[in-house]
Amino acid sequence: MLAIRLPEEIEERLNALAQETGRTKTTLAREAILEYIDDLEDFYLAEARARKNRKSIPLEEVERKLGLGR
Repeated sequence: MLAIRLPEEIEERLNALAQETGRTKTTLAREAILEYIDDLEDFYLAEARARKNRKSIPLEEVERKLGLGR
């Protein structure tokens, strides 16, 4: 069970959307949270995988490959 307080502007938008679509505020909030969690999971999993597979290259090597030797 989750109870949240919403700013008045968001509450009004949620009420209007619920009336317009014939859905409950709970249904709309649940859908929004699930969508956001899906996006966050994708982002954090991708970030963790990138960090795990990250290969560091010394600056000198990058400069050499780019022809920027000192």
